[in-house]
Amino acid sequence: MSYFRELPEIDYQSPLSDKNSSLDYIRVKNLFRRVKLRNDLQNVFTLFNKYQVPEGLRPDIVAEEVYGSSEYDWIVMLTAGIINVKDQWPLSNAELYRFVENKYGNDMNNIRFYETKEVKDSLGRLILPAGKIVNSDFTIPNPDNPQADLNPVVAISNFEYEVRKNDDKRTIYLLKPEYLQQYLNDFRKIMYYEQSSQFLNEKLVKTENTKNTSP
Repeated sequence: MSYFRELPEIDYQSPLSDKNSSLDYIRVKNLFRRVKLRNDLQNVFTLFNKYQVPEGLRPDIVAEEVYGSSEYDWIVMLTAGIINVKDQWPLSNAELYRFVENKYGNDMNNIRFYETKEVKDSLGRLILPAGKIVNSDFTIPNPDNPQADLNPVVAISNFEYEVRKNDDKRTIYLLKPEYLQQYLNDFRKIMYYEQSSQFLNEKLVKTENTKNTSP
């Protein structure tokens, strides 16, 4: 992931046992320097395209398809609001089956809950929307025959529940390719260090050496 190449660096007092002296430093990436997409920009649809993650595609493959390089996988994740790929990126069908099998064992096909099916009358008017969680014995009057009741209920298994959750993760919003370079420019500006007592250059600061500081 080229994201780490974009991070600024910091010279940190060496904690290594094989250091030559107390003045030794090690240069590391500043992982505490992070950015996130502004919340108010997430609703600016002129900046983003709705994207449906195909079966089995990883973020780097999506980046290759959308931005022309797999190195922009971190752009895919940042603009989609994904922090933890393991939990927030959709699993492939095979991965999902293994996940459900490990989570539920022999109970994977057990009923998790019941929900309503859509009901309309003979004129096409909506009487009951689908997807409302109800008891298994839930009934409503038949809109075309008030003397009879309907039981518009369907059982949802643990497996079906997890499939739905996984499918919901497939819909993400990605930065439009024409805004990629501006995004990169702004990202890099944010990553630059400002002038301070630790400043060495825009991409590097140096921490205080506590072993070489007078009390």
